[in-house]
Amino acid sequence: MGAKRLSAGRRTNLALLLLLALALASGGLAFAIGSRLVRWIVIAHGLAGLAILLLVPWKSAIAGRGLRRSRRGSWASIAFSVLVAVAILSGIGHATGILGSAGGVTAMQLHVGAALASIPLAVWHVAARRVRPRRTDLSRRVMLRTGVLLGGSALAYGALEGLVAVTSLPGGARRSTGSYERGSFRPGEMPVTQWLNDHVPEIDAESWELTVRSASGERAWSYQELAAFEDRVRATLDCTGGWYAEQDWDGVFLWRLLPGFDEARSLGIGSATGYGRRFPLADSANLLLATRVGGAPLSAGHGFPGRIVAPGGRGFWWVKWVDAVEVSVTPWWWQSPFPLT
Repeated sequence: MGAKRLSAGRRTNLALLLLLALALASGGLAFAIGSRLVRWIVIAHGLAGLAILLLVPWKSAIAGRGLRRSRRGSWASIAFSVLVAVAILSGIGHATGILGSAGGVTAMQLHVGAALASIPLAVWHVAARRVRPRRTDLSRRVMLRTGVLLGGSALAYGALEGLVAVTSLPGGARRSTGSYERGSFRPGEMPVTQWLNDHVPEIDAESWELTVRSASGERAWSYQELAAFEDRVRATLDCTGGWYAEQDWDGVFLWRLLPGFDEARSLGIGSATGYGRRFPLADSANLLLATRVGGAPLSAGHGFPGRIVAPGGRGFWWVKWVDAVEVSVTPWWWQSPFPLT
């Protein structure tokens, strides 16, 4: 009986480990991707989270036995469990719209923050209490139980979505990325956010210049020169903070500003704050350096004097306060998936 209990506990831990890995991977992909594919990634993320929730009764029994043995490092296991619980519950709160924000912290920020904080504890937990896969883990009985678990999480996901629809909770209006509409075609109501420790600079349009560099030299563009362009794009800014806004953006497509090039492979976009992202050179046909939104100049918080509009890209690609564009032979993917600062 004791051996069976230990085996069941080991398999529960292994299932939780795999589900946590799936939840973290799908969550990261959902942040990185803005295309239609993100819908399926978000669904996979939700299924993984609900499957973890369904395993709570079994994991609680295992944890109870472990706590009774007063094992060293129990505090880390408890902290890890609390963070995972916060991540799942805040994720459900965001998806349904029941949990908005408190004290300036949104449900999405709480969800992501708890998940990121749990990663080092998860690594410690795996190293301290290793769960080794065995050949018997692929038995018919285990596969059947896995199917029941996944089926249960799918039913729970469908029930949750049905509840949101029937009760007209705010979650029914969220985008495929999970974001909620904020200020579409009303730029003044669009939230002001930036990545991590970035800040809103005060920039004088008269002295500001956009420097475009390439192997053949560089060219400086004044604000007045750029504001004279009238290229327009209707695009949706989908912030990883959990909101989106569709706007009409006016400015100039980047390809108009670029000199001739031969072996260039990417565009490095730099901000006055030191922030930056690198794009494939081919994207220059679709990337807009916006100087206006909704027919009016950008506000300081929204990127004045110029920001990148990157249709299909999540918010951290929409570099604000742009002051430099570099045509480079460096591949666009030679950068961290997400900005580090």
